[in-house]
Amino acid sequence: MDFTNGFILNEHQELPQSASESADPLSASPMQIPNSSNSARTLKSPRSPKVHGKGSPVNYDRHSHSPRDGRPKKGGCGGKGTWGGLLDTDDNYCLDPNDPNYDSSEEYGPSSRKSACDFDAYKKKATIIVEEYFATDDVVSVTNELRELATPNYNFYFVKKLVSMAMDRHDQEKEMAAVLLSELYADVIDAPQVYRGFSKLVESADDLIVDIPDAVDVLAVFIARAVVDDILPPAFLKKQMALLPSDSKGVEVLIRAEKGYLAAPLHAETIERRWGGSKTKTVEDMKARINNLLIEYVVSGDTKEAFRCIKDLKVSFFHHEIVKRALIMAMEKRQAEDRLLDLLKEAAEQGLINSSQITKGFDRMIDTVEDLSLDIPNAQRILKSLISKAASEGWLCASSLKPLSLDPKKKLLEDNFTRAFKMKSQSIIQEYFLSGDVSEVCRCLQAENKTSSGELNAIFVKRLITLAMDRKNREKEMASVLLSSLFFPADDVVNGFVMLIESADDTALDNPVVVEDLAMFLARAVVDEVLAPQQLEEIGSQFSGTDSIGSRVLQMAKSLLKARLSGERILRCWGGGGGSRPGWAVEDVKDKIGKLLEEYESGGDVREACRCIKELGMPFFHHEVVKKALVTVMEKKNERLWGLLRHCFGSGLITMNQMTKGFTRVAESLDDLALDVPDASNQFANYVERAKTKGWLDSSFSCTNSIHAKENGNCL
Repeated sequence: MDFTNGFILNEHQELPQSASESADPLSASPMQIPNSSNSARTLKSPRSPKVHGKGSPVNYDRHSHSPRDGRPKKGGCGGKGTWGGLLDTDDNYCLDPNDPNYDSSEEYGPSSRKSACDFDAYKKKATIIVEEYFATDDVVSVTNELRELATPNYNFYFVKKLVSMAMDRHDQEKEMAAVLLSELYADVIDAPQVYRGFSKLVESADDLIVDIPDAVDVLAVFIARAVVDDILPPAFLKKQMALLPSDSKGVEVLIRAEKGYLAAPLHAETIERRWGGSKTKTVEDMKARINNLLIEYVVSGDTKEAFRCIKDLKVSFFHHEIVKRALIMAMEKRQAEDRLLDLLKEAAEQGLINSSQITKGFDRMIDTVEDLSLDIPNAQRILKSLISKAASEGWLCASSLKPLSLDPKKKLLEDNFTRAFKMKSQSIIQEYFLSGDVSEVCRCLQAENKTSSGELNAIFVKRLITLAMDRKNREKEMASVLLSSLFFPADDVVNGFVMLIESADDTALDNPVVVEDLAMFLARAVVDEVLAPQQLEEIGSQFSGTDSIGSRVLQMAKSLLKARLSGERILRCWGGGGGSRPGWAVEDVKDKIGKLLEEYESGGDVREACRCIKELGMPFFHHEVVKKALVTVMEKKNERLWGLLRHCFGSGLITMNQMTKGFTRVAESLDDLALDVPDASNQFANYVERAKTKGWLDSSFSCTNSIHAKENGNCL
């Protein structure tokens, strides 16, 4: 008995030792055997060699192949078909992917599997919510359903799913998606989630383009719209561009958003209306809503509600109207002055109304303060006081404002007579669009503007083009024809265009392509020689900054004029002819010019020849008349056509610019002309000197320079 008991005791003493020998010597012991009666149960574990009863316990112990942990699998207890150790309390072991019993679902534990299931359920629910929203257009329902999901960390996926589904649908759904994102921003979906959602969209641009051919452009518009709606910071574009491969579609999307949309003139209005949004917003509607929210604020004093209403307007580019109307109301209701100034101050401090809109609002007040003086005594003094208060509180830069003159003699021509002239002008223009009778317009203007006031002429130009821009191409063409037929002084036309550009922000609410239209009207005025090319610079000098609307209009007009065959193209931009008659083809014009010159040379009447030249309706092409007439004179040595040129220049029908261009074109063709007229060079030099003497050409004009210009490719 003693021997047997001793044997058993020795065996029991060796078991823990063999287990420890099979473990990694650098790791802690996988089993802690407490000094209690529980140790006996531990020895009866299914992993115990006594249970298997075969061979040495070391031979049957299984080792882990994990590179991260050298201990036996499951602490030396358990294995395939076993129960494991009953005393296992240490879970800090790693699974071995190479083990034949490895189960990937165990890698992250129960909480991770639950999270993955939650995300899958969220994705399915998000898809259903988006589809229902496109069917019902119910923003409130979407808001409630997202809140019920109570998983704000997954909202980035909702942003991605909403935009990606809208991209493959009509403009209506795209606009609905943009509106929904703006409504959910901050209240339901946090800014980081919106940011992450758009990041995911940009990253997946290469995949989106497989199913959506125009994915680059559509996603670029969505990103630009998010920036305009202030739900995505402008810095998003640069940061994401740095994270993406240079050849990815995502980079192309970001470049398109930045260069193609956000850098465009009046981009906010254009982007807002890209998918049909804001069509119901007119200037009058916006003014009425602004007036109502200010009245409610004066009564209630609820700043938070006022700010909510301002945000709901979604016309950040028109916030200057809020400033202007708040100032007028403060001047009319002095008891509400402090409250209204506090509203503007807080809006400026919170960035709701930016500094440029604040300044523009005050500038508009300065422009109209003379009118206000009729209804508000001491309007100028009150406005000056308001400017001082705003500047002292730090939310207005007084030095950037227009000067406020207290001299009544310097006020603009905006009295009752001017307002009556504006109304009459509108009636005259509308009647002209129906009848097309230029002579009737001239007669009416002479009756209304007997003094030929330059200010009234400028007002008429502004009203004419403003009304035409809101109509079809027929009326735009008719407006250009009328402008070239009125023979207004060039300075009055310049002032009219300056006034048009100054009011472009307001006009953009009704006409999002106002910059393009103004540039075309300006280029057409140059082509029709209503304005001289150098007067474009005069207009541009009125507007500082390369990003100003005036600079953009001027730049676009210059680009149109520099294009090849710009005159013909600009003349036909709206159909040509001032009505349904299309513009002439270049070859047709050349043929008509040749015939009228032949008819005049054979004994025709000078007045009839001038009438035919006018009827061509292409003053930018009069250099062809000069060229053909001069070549004929040199070929036939008959100066009858030289007399026609003298009459045309004297009457102003052919300008110095067209005369110079005509002589230049002859100089370019002297080599060919010399084949038929051997002394062509000598004759041409003689006619150049005669033209200089008569003032047709500038004294700096030279035959040699013209030829060199041709050789260098600098001459049209």
